Amino acid sequence: MKSNVFVAGVGIISAIGNNAAENIASLETAHEGISDITYLNTIHRNKIPVAEVKLSNTSLASLSGLSHKISRTALLSTVAAKEALHDASIKYFSSLRTGFISANTVGGMDKTENFFSQFLYNNQKGRLRDAVHHECGSVTEITADKLRIKNYVSTISTACSSSANAIFCGARMIKHNMLDVVIAGGTDALTRFTLNGFNTLMILDPQYCKPFDENRKGLNLGEGAGYIVLVSEKVAASLKLKPYCKLSGYANANDAYHQTASSPDGTGSFLAMQKALSQSNLQTADIDYINLHGTGTLNNDIAEGAAIKRLFNPKYPKMSSTKSFTGHTLGASGGIEAVFSVLAIKHGLIYPNLRFEKQMKELPFAPETIFLKNQQVNHVLSNSFGFGGNCTSLVFSKL
Repeated sequence: MKSNVFVAGVGIISAIGNNAAENIASLETAHEGISDITYLNTIHRNKIPVAEVKLSNTSLASLSGLSHKISRTALLSTVAAKEALHDASIKYFSSLRTGFISANTVGGMDKTENFFSQFLYNNQKGRLRDAVHHECGSVTEITADKLRIKNYVSTISTACSSSANAIFCGARMIKHNMLDVVIAGGTDALTRFTLNGFNTLMILDPQYCKPFDENRKGLNLGEGAGYIVLVSEKVAASLKLKPYCKLSGYANANDAYHQTASSPDGTGSFLAMQKALSQSNLQTADIDYINLHGTGTLNNDIAEGAAIKRLFNPKYPKMSSTKSFTGHTLGASGGIEAVFSVLAIKHGLIYPNLRFEKQMKELPFAPETIFLKNQQVNHVLSNSFGFGGNCTSLVFSKL
């Protein structure tokens, strides 16, 4: 249980880029991915901004090697997971005990929605086969099959903390000597059901979101996928290239306050961060950067902010919400932000919090607004706090 778990590869696709290099370039040039809806067929087009991946299903199919008839969720997953595995460049991968632990919240709902709309019009219409991969686990299995991973395949769906929990789970399986390599993270595509649901909750910003700003009005939904390749000490020693970093700590807590809202005092958020730091054997002063959950909603930002104030007061590390670039990618957010956290350590980067103007009156700190290079980033805390108060924090540490 005391063995280390290393990050050997990263893969990502989001509204700001189709791979890791493109994402970093967009973060550096303050190029947000939020815009008017292009691909999703919805009545909210030109009314509600979202952060769509800038590729059609046909283009995604070409990148993933899958059929364009497969759900967009699976296409995004496969693109990012393939990049992560290629980046890790693990020799004799097929001879190792490998796992794929992936998160999502919508499954193949995009295809089901298309079927249902045609079926309602005429019950003899619609391709029923489009609904075959509706459930979340099916999306994971499609990507696992493409990667030829057979030893362990699992799906986690805990709302916005889903892919952080997938990473958490993968690390534990390696530490318990059950697997040698785990590709862990998550994926989610935009669907009408999701957009309508969040609109009903009245937490969508009709403009581009501004997390942790005093005048924030809500979040912008996004889509994408992000994965990291976790490896054991033995596998890490065999790699041609040095691992990016290690996953030094992780923790999950639940404040059980409300079905969708976090407790105002951030109880779950505080416990997740506190326990993750404890597992890492780190003090708050050791954290150089926090990748905030930072959705931009009134409730989330004050809850997370209150927890950070309670834990880090009086000295606060640099922090920002990259959801100001990618939108809130739901089940994929923890995976995407884990990739950003790993790259922050690798390249010494601090990301800006776009559109921030005024500090929240309840908090004694504010997020960063400028892309910073050549920073000393030894330890990064990445937060993912979901519906139902399911809160997970990950700590990545430099080797």
